[in-house]
Amino acid sequence: MLSVRDLSFAYTRGGEELFNGLSHAFTPGRVTAVTGPSGRGKSTLLYVLGLMLTPSRGAVVLDEEDVSRVSDTTRSRVRAAQIGFVFQDAALDPSRVILDSVIEPALYAGWSAGRARSRGRELLEQMGVAARADHKPGEISGGQAQRVAVCRALVTDPAVILADEPTGNLDRGNAEGVLAALTRATSHGRDGSEGDGRTVVIATHDPFVLEHADEVLAL
Repeated sequence: MLSVRDLSFAYTRGGEELFNGLSHAFTPGRVTAVTGPSGRGKSTLLYVLGLMLTPSRGAVVLDEEDVSRVSDTTRSRVRAAQIGFVFQDAALDPSRVILDSVIEPALYAGWSAGRARSRGRELLEQMGVAARADHKPGEISGGQAQRVAVCRALVTDPAVILADEPTGNLDRGNAEGVLAALTRATSHGRDGSEGDGRTVVIATHDPFVLEHADEVLAL
């Protein structure tokens, strides 16, 4: 279970605070869309949830533990094992082949190269981009790149997926594919069985995503 309690954040000491003491529990097995006008902190909230920014006040709670103020080592361990990220531009290393980008989080989490590669190829197959495993990002389309980014987010089987405007640069067809993959991730495990209960949080202004999300958090 992922939640925030009395959360506020400011980029500078004494600066304007975002979230104004936000308390919210994100439902496992659901897609929550975070929406609101520009400047309200949609992307910032994801970085706080992902333990890349520390709240000014309040807490990020994961599985009943306040993980927002633990040591940097512990934060890194939690991110590697329990949190996957999907960014608007896919953020794939242009110098590396697709499979290597997908398995990077697993290697960081301590997986063997063989296990990571097997899992990475499995995900690429599920997302319909297995044929691109040995290509570089410049050799695939934007829609394929975002599906690869979803594979990378899922590679360690994290409990939480955070996606920042994942459909923002896509046409409707590719947006539908990416959203379907994220929706499927909420309830399906590695073997395709139901009941995994992942939490997916998407920062978005896309009406299509808002229409298909299970829950909406307006900032």
